[in-house]
Amino acid sequence: MKQVYAPGCALMIYKRELAKKILEFLNEDLYVINEHLICCRHEPNLEKGTQVINTCAGCDRRYGELYEGISTVSLWEILAESKTFPFPDYNGMEMSIHDACPTRTEERVHSAIRKLLERMNINITEPKNTRTKAVCCGDSFYGVLPIEQVKKQMKKRSNEMPCDNVVVYCVSCIKAMFIGGKKPRYIIDLLFGETTGIGTFEPDAWHDELQRFIDTH
Repeated sequence: MKQVYAPGCALMIYKRELAKKILEFLNEDLYVINEHLICCRHEPNLEKGTQVINTCAGCDRRYGELYEGISTVSLWEILAESKTFPFPDYNGMEMSIHDACPTRTEERVHSAIRKLLERMNINITEPKNTRTKAVCCGDSFYGVLPIEQVKKQMKKRSNEMPCDNVVVYCVSCIKAMFIGGKKPRYIIDLLFGETTGIGTFEPDAWHDELQRFIDTH
């Protein structure tokens, strides 16, 4: 089965260098895997039977549902079973976790993320609404509700988190948790021992930046 790696638009905007590190690891740990930079909202132009390795919850859903003959697997599932990835040790640090909307039905993703956190020696304190019952971070309301209402939803979800540090695996969730007053910890940053940057976070500015990238890829 042919595999390609799709870092996703948001990660390429956020930290292109981490997308490169992931690709380098995949090519060391597996075999030759090409990078796929066509946005998942566009026709992927991949041959049938291709499996897309993704880091974006939206990509995970779209590649799995929209394109005939294309399957998807999250990077988290691959790393969770890796015998060679150099997992950092966070010494039992306590964190909460927010599950991304597009993977709400995907328990394979929920389980893989938690296995990664376990392998990094991070203790998770789950919010009441988690895994298949997770509530949106608020970003999905963008374009549906007025901005102040979107921010209100972000604060509402953030307030459900028992810990100040909140693990997320979606770049838009970084922005939402920050607006909500929490300290987002992006899973890729955790894996590579980096701090999570916030970058553009105001909803209008972030979605404009994201849309420009989508339109050109």
